[in-house]
Amino acid sequence: MTNAQSFPVSFLGAGAMGAALAGTAAAAGFPVTVWNRDRAKAVALDGVAVADTAATAVEAASTVVVCLFDSASVHDVLDPIADRLAGRRLINLTTTSPDGARELAAWATASGARYLDGGIMAVPAMIGGPAAEVLYSGAPEVFEDSRELLESWGTATYFGDDAGMAALYDLALLAGMYVMFAGFFHGAAMVGAAGVSATEFAARATPWLQAMAGSFGSYAAVVDGGDYGGPGQQSLEFSDLGDIVSASAAQGISTEVVDAVQRLIDRQVAAGHGRDGFARVIESIRAGVAA
Repeated sequence: MTNAQSFPVSFLGAGAMGAALAGTAAAAGFPVTVWNRDRAKAVALDGVAVADTAATAVEAASTVVVCLFDSASVHDVLDPIADRLAGRRLINLTTTSPDGARELAAWATASGARYLDGGIMAVPAMIGGPAAEVLYSGAPEVFEDSRELLESWGTATYFGDDAGMAALYDLALLAGMYVMFAGFFHGAAMVGAAGVSATEFAARATPWLQAMAGSFGSYAAVVDGGDYGGPGQQSLEFSDLGDIVSASAAQGISTEVVDAVQRLIDRQVAAGHGRDGFARVIESIRAGVAA
C-alpha cells in the first residue's frame, strides 16, 4: 500500500464533487493542493494547500485529479499547461462520454501523461462512505499506483485499459436511474391528480420497484440467451400499456413517459413478435428509432 503522506495529489476543480473528493483525500492523510476558478471554494476546504493557478497545482504533485464540468472545460484548463503534464498521473473524474474519455486519454498520452478515467456512482455526500463506488478505466498502472487514494473515496472498480469503458458503464447506469425516476414521477402525477401526495405514493412505490428490480437477473438471462419465447415470460401483447396511457390522459397528465415504452412494444408487435416476452423490447432499442 502507498504511504498517503508520501503521495501528494493536486485537484483541479472544487465544485460540490471536487470538494468532496479533495476533502476526503486530505482527511485520509494525502497532501492535497486544490485549484479552482473561484478561489473561495478552494479556501473553504480544510487541510489543503490552495494554488493560485492550475499550472501551480499541477506542478505541486505527480498525481492530478480533474473534476470539472465537461470535456471542454477539461481542455480549457489543461490545454494551456499541457507541457506541465509529462510524467504525471492524470485522473479525470469529470463526467464525459465514452468517446470523450478516449479523446482525452489520447490527448493526455500525447502530452506525456498517464491517463485514468473515472465515473462516480455517488453524490458528493456519499464520497468516503461505504455506499460510494467509482468506476475506472484507462492506464492500469495509474489504477494500481493510486489504489489507496481511489479507495479513500469508495469502492474502486477497474474495467480495463479502454479509457471509455468507465464512462460507458457510468452513463448506462445513469440511464436506468433517470428512466426509473421518470416512471416514478409519472406514477406520482397520475395519483396526484386524484389528490394523493407524492410522499404517500412513494411509500407504496419504493417496495414495489425494489421487488421488481430483483427481476433484472432473469431478464438479463433472457436477453443474453436471445430466447424471448421461453416459458414464464409475459408477452408483449399482454404488456400493452394502453390502459396506462388512457388512464393518464384521463387524469389530465402527459403520457410522454409511457408513450416511449409503448412505441418500443408496438414496433416488436408490428414485426410479428407479439407473443414473445417483454424483454424483446431491447431489440427495438438496439435497432434504433428507424427500425
